Amino acid sequence: MLHTINKSPFEKNSLGTCLRLAKPGSDILLIEDGVYSVIKGSAMESKVREATKEHTVYALGPDLKARGIEENRLIEGVKVVGYDGFVELAADNDRVQSWL
Repeated sequence: MLHTINKSPFEKNSLGTCLRLAKPGSDILLIEDGVYSVIKGSAMESKVREATKEHTVYALGPDLKARGIEENRLIEGVKVVGYDGFVELAADNDRVQSWL
């Protein structure tokens, strides 16, 4: 299953809820303000690092760029994808859960 999160972790607890309920092996894609979750040194760093052990965690590159977040500032283990990667993830997974 692909889980998408578009809310900042400082605004809502969408990422925390997703991480509690996502089954191991799920793909997690951070989009829009959700990309703030994958910045090194943020309050979410330990949760995201732990999540990369059971899930594949992605961040949408254009949303990182739009927010001035460079890839070298990302937590180790987070993969960056473009819109084409987003489409591939959606097509490769049998279901998509959007966390609002």
